[in-house]
Order: sequence, then C-alpha cells, then structure tokens
Amino acid sequence: MNPFSYAKPGQLAEAVTAATSTEAAKFIGGGTNLLDLMKVNVMRPRHLIDLNNLPLRTIEPTADGGLRLGALATNAETAYNAQVRQRYPMLSDAILAGASAQLRNMATNGGNLLQRTRCYYFYDTGTPCNKRTPGEGCSALQGFNRIHAIFGASEQCIATHPSDMCVALAALRAVVRITGKNGERTIPFDDFHRLPGDTPHLDANLAEDEVITAVDLPPEGFADHSAYLKLRDRASYAFALVSVAVGLDLEGETIRSAALALGGVAHKPWRDQEAEALLVGKTANRNQFTIVADAVLANARPYRDNAFKVEMAKRAIVRALETAREGGKQ
Repeated sequence: MNPFSYAKPGQLAEAVTAATSTEAAKFIGGGTNLLDLMKVNVMRPRHLIDLNNLPLRTIEPTADGGLRLGALATNAETAYNAQVRQRYPMLSDAILAGASAQLRNMATNGGNLLQRTRCYYFYDTGTPCNKRTPGEGCSALQGFNRIHAIFGASEQCIATHPSDMCVALAALRAVVRITGKNGERTIPFDDFHRLPGDTPHLDANLAEDEVITAVDLPPEGFADHSAYLKLRDRASYAFALVSVAVGLDLEGETIRSAALALGGVAHKPWRDQEAEALLVGKTANRNQFTIVADAVLANARPYRDNAFKVEMAKRAIVRALETAREGGKQ
C-alpha cells in the first residue's frame, strides 16, 4: 500500500473543498472495497477524505411519501430499518444477499453505489486492464470470462457491476442525491452508472469533487409483490452470476405496473424498459413471464465462457416474477 494523507472534515463543504484542492484524493466511508483495492495497488489515492463525521446517516421519509436513505447509513442499518423492510422488501432482501454480516455493518449506502468490479483481471496488476489503466487492453475478452457481461459491453471492457443493493435500487427507480463544488443535483438511478464504451475506467456519472449524500426511494415500493433472486456459485458471500429484482402491482391477476432489473450481467444494473412494459396490463402467469424473459435476453451477447448466463437469466426472471406474484414467498 502506498503512503497517503488523511483528513476527516466535519462539514460537507469542507469535504468538497478538500477533494478539489488535493491531487488524487478519494472519499472514504466504510472502506470495505477501497481499502482492499489500495492493499493490492489497484487504487493509489494520495489523500483520503473520511466522510464519517458528516450528518448523512439518517433514514427518513421524504415530502412525496418516499424514503430517503442517508449515504453514510450502513447497509445493515438500511436492510433492517423497519420502513425499508415493510415498504421496500426487495431492497432489504438484496442487501442481505450481499457480502457478510461484518461487511454490511461497515459498508455504507453511498459506498455500495461506487464499489468497483470484481473482474479477476482488474484485481490482477500483472495483466492488462483498461478499467485499471486506460489503453492497456482487456484481458477478459480472450481470457476466462465466465463471470462477465452479456449486455452493454464494449471491446474495451466486459466487466460487470458487483452490487446487489444497486439492482434493487434500479428496479425501484431510485434517485441519487449529490453535492459538489457546483452545488446540489439529482440523478435518476438508471443514469447514475455508466456502460464501459471507450471509457471503462469511469464507473459512474459523478465528478471527482462530488459526494453522494442520499438515495431517495419513491412512494411505490411493491411491498406486497416483490422478490430479489440471486444465483451464485455458493450460498454465502459470493457475487451474483445472475440476480433479478422484480416488483408487481397487481389488481386481481392483472399487472397494473411492474419493475424488473438484472445484476451480474452488465457494467451497471440492467433494465430493459421495453420488455418491462410487456408486463403491464397482462395476466400475471408463467406464460407472460416467459415472454418477458425471452424479450429481455433477446439482445444478450455472451462470450466464450458465459453463454450459460442467457438461459440462467431467463429462468431467474420467470422464477422471480412467480415469487413476486405469490407475495415474495420462495
């Protein structure tokens, strides 16, 4: 690990100023991903700005009837929050499916949005990686790419986003609140993370001086009919090969509105709004769920070692939708 300086500002404005006035500065919350990357020399910040003295840990209602998740609230605090469990069960389930209890006790909501890929080649500094060093090349393209993307990849990068929480936030159509030197702004969750394109080293549409302050959940949380399904190599502490977050608003057997997002398949949580719309106004049955699953995977582009993800994702979508229809009981 390289030497670095450290500061722990007490005001948000101080944190933003520190980020703009210090070269190669990084914000740190729980540090559960950043510190690991620093230890293996994948990330080498010269200055760490600890955000934990900032008042960003509350979870509270919003004026429109939604819920605001403070960026420094831990994943555990969020997953076990009574309002989250009651109104947004898919989010609670997604968080509890990720990492270990010890990591959830440290990891923050803001940090979860910004965690880096778990691509083997990104972590291995002895192999070329455009995400780690732009212009080096992508070792996964011709390497072992079993865990890699089947949507939205480019010739520069085929890595996947590792978060479980973010898949549920994408399905819920959350909004990210941000503060930086140019003031406050919000980003719809669909627009927060980036596809790799020609700039795979940029994971999110966030400036270096900007701090995530909160994530806003909408009033509709699909409390009665939602599910989070995670398929992985082992039952605990493993990243998703494919995950699915779904929500249904039902009137009898008719779907009034629906939400669907996939994880483990792209550089960002993956939503197909056209396929999602195929559920609206239809009967909530296996046949319709299969039609939607086929539509979502129609444009998948698998690589040599991960073609299995296409069928896996189809089956996962159908299973998750059936689970949601039955009230989330698997």
